[in-house]
Amino acid sequence: MRKLERIVMGIDPGLANTGWGIVAQSGARLECVAYGCISTPAGQPLAERLLKIHHQIGAVIDRFNPLCVGIETVWFGQNVTAAFATGQARGAALVACAEGGVAVGEFSPKQIKLAVVGTGAAEKEQVQYMVRHLLSLDDVPKPDHAADALAAAICFTTHDGYARTRQRMGVLVARAEARDQAAATRHGDACACGGAASLRATGRTGTHAAPAVPPNDACASLGQEVS
Repeated sequence: MRKLERIVMGIDPGLANTGWGIVAQSGARLECVAYGCISTPAGQPLAERLLKIHHQIGAVIDRFNPLCVGIETVWFGQNVTAAFATGQARGAALVACAEGGVAVGEFSPKQIKLAVVGTGAAEKEQVQYMVRHLLSLDDVPKPDHAADALAAAICFTTHDGYARTRQRMGVLVARAEARDQAAATRHGDACACGGAASLRATGRTGTHAAPAVPPNDACASLGQEVS
């Protein structure tokens, strides 16, 4: 089977800070290529802040040419205003992904933590530690938004890998069931042919019943000449 090789991008959206990360995947091996953060000042008009996020995410896509992107969904929590601003930044980033023709996977914070750490209740420090470990980095990526973006990219590889495995298993199971069905059909035909041969061998007709033939004997008689 050919080893999967591709470039995966991760995005941690935010109006003030949008983190991005690039991960190279070669089979099960993951390597950090680059990461960074797009910052927009609070005093800048909203439209200009969103335009900057859109343009710079597009520039990253043009430079590294990722095949797919993992992006974090909006978690409302207790601050609806902040969540709304994050949603706007996320929309600007998604438009850039669409313009670049990149496949997008959307994951909740809990899904990303589960994929990277193994529990959806992991602390931020645990996520950062595992990102550094999984990507064989000397230090935790800074700022935190960049580390979160790399975590989103890692999450994409695990979720996508699970989906591919499940799809392959579905194909294998379907093939196995088809083979079993075909074998059962052949077995039934063989038994029917064997039973008919036994009936002709007895020379009995009319209302007289042919002697019962065990299934194994009936199948064994298939292909033998009947005198």
